[in-house]
Amino acid sequence: MDKHRLEMFNDGVLTIIITIMILEIKVPMGKNFSDLTALFPSFISYALSFIFAGIYCKNHYHLIQSISKINGTILWANLHFLFWLSLIPISTKWTGENKFT
Repeated sequence: MDKHRLEMFNDGVLTIIITIMILEIKVPMGKNFSDLTALFPSFISYALSFIFAGIYCKNHYHLIQSISKINGTILWANLHFLFWLSLIPISTKWTGENKFT
């Protein structure tokens, strides 16, 4: 397998993860700016999760750059890593809805 194909797959998965995180924040029903205060815990949760995903993305990119050949072990380890990253949207929504309690 080509290393660039693995990088593109990782980028796609991270893009979907970040998209799901932002889509979980629902728009408030009011017209006033003060109606946005109800979204503050969800927004903070999203921002922290975005930073968390970004740090993992950057570190994973540097790790993949150091690999010269992709084999089955690396593919399975990468899928294992992406599985745990895919749980970020669930924890983001959970912490936002429960106001970090």
